[in-house]
Amino acid sequence: MARVHLTTMEAIIHGEAAAAAVAVEVDRLNARRVFIVASGTLCRETDEVDKIRHALGSRCAAVFDKMGAHVPRADVIAATDAARKVQTDLILTIGGGSPTDGAKAVALCLANNIKDAQEIDRLCGAAPDMAAPTVPQISIPTTLSAGEFSAITGVTNAATGNKDILRHPGLMPRVVILDAEVARHTPEWLFLSTGMRAIDHCVEGICSAEANPFGDAQALHGLKLLAHGLAGVKANSENIKARQDCLLGAWLSMGPLASGVPMGASHGIGYVLGAKYGIPHGHTSCLMLPAVMEWNASVNAARQSLVATALGDGSAPAAVLLDQLIARLGLPRGLSSVGIARDEFSTIAEASLQTPWVPKNPRPIVGAQDVLQILDLAA
Repeated sequence: MARVHLTTMEAIIHGEAAAAAVAVEVDRLNARRVFIVASGTLCRETDEVDKIRHALGSRCAAVFDKMGAHVPRADVIAATDAARKVQTDLILTIGGGSPTDGAKAVALCLANNIKDAQEIDRLCGAAPDMAAPTVPQISIPTTLSAGEFSAITGVTNAATGNKDILRHPGLMPRVVILDAEVARHTPEWLFLSTGMRAIDHCVEGICSAEANPFGDAQALHGLKLLAHGLAGVKANSENIKARQDCLLGAWLSMGPLASGVPMGASHGIGYVLGAKYGIPHGHTSCLMLPAVMEWNASVNAARQSLVATALGDGSAPAAVLLDQLIARLGLPRGLSSVGIARDEFSTIAEASLQTPWVPKNPRPIVGAQDVLQILDLAA
C-alpha cells in the first residue's frame, strides 16, 4: 500500500504584491501582534521590510533581523526571547531559508517554553512529549530552498557542529506568498544556487525508491520551470517572469517531500557540508547531486531518464545534464572548489551516516565506504 501525505498549508499566493497579500492574510488570521523575522540584508539595503511594516501598521510588534546562516541555536533563542516579550500571535518571515527555518524553530520553542540553547535538545528526535506550535507562520521567500513548504527545520548546534532536525506537523507555515519583485533583490549566486537546491528536491524526489505519482507530477513540472527559469535569470537578472517561474518551481519541488517521499544522499551529505564546513545549502546541492546521481544510476536508470527528459535530453545521463546546468549557471563544481580536501572525506562520510536521508538513498548505503565512493566522484 502506498500512502500519500497532504499538508496543513492553507494557501499559496502568487501574482499579487507581497505587502498587500500580507495585510489580507493577517486580517484573515485575526492576528494583532506580528513578529517579523527578516533577512538583515533586506532590512538594511531595501525597502521591502518597510513595505510590510507599513501594511501591518500597529499590528507589527517587532522585527528580528539577525538569524544567522544555518540557523544557530543561539540566534533561535534570541529570536524566541524577542517574540515572547511581545507576546506574538503570528510570525511572518521575509527572506531566505535561515529566517524561514529559524521562525519555525521559534514557534516550537515558544510552545515548549524553551529558554536556552541546550534545552533545544528536548525538541530533537522523536520527542514524544513535544507540544504543538500555537503561533501560525506566514512566509515570503526570497530564495529557492523551499523550506517554507515543509514541516521540518534544521538548527545548528555550535557545541557539536551538527545540524539537528526538528519536526512537527504544526511547523508547516499557514500561508506562503511568492512575489518575484521582493526576490529580485536576492544576490545572483544565492538565487541561482538555492535554485539548484530546489532542483535537488525535484531530482531526489523523482528518483526515490518511494516516489509517488502526486510528487512526480509536481517535481517534474517544477524541474522544467526551474531549469528554464534559472537560465533566464542568469541571462537577465531583471527577468521577473523567469524569477517568478523559479519561485513556482521551488514550490512544486517540495511535492515529493511534503507528500512523504524521502530525500537521498545528496541532501544527507549536504547537511554535513553545511553544518560542519559552513557551505551554503545551494552550493551543497551543486557539489553533491551529480555525483550521487552517477553513483545511483545502476539501480534507478528508468527514474533518472525522467529527470533527463525534463532537462531536455532523455538520451543523456541525468548526472551529466545536471553538471552542465551547474556549469552554465557559474556555480561551484567539485569539493576541491570549496576547499574540501580528501583528508576530510572520512569525517564527512561518518557524519553523513547519521543524517535522516543517507539511509533512504535509493541505492542502499551500507557504510562509510559507500559514502566515500560518492565523495570521490564529487572531488
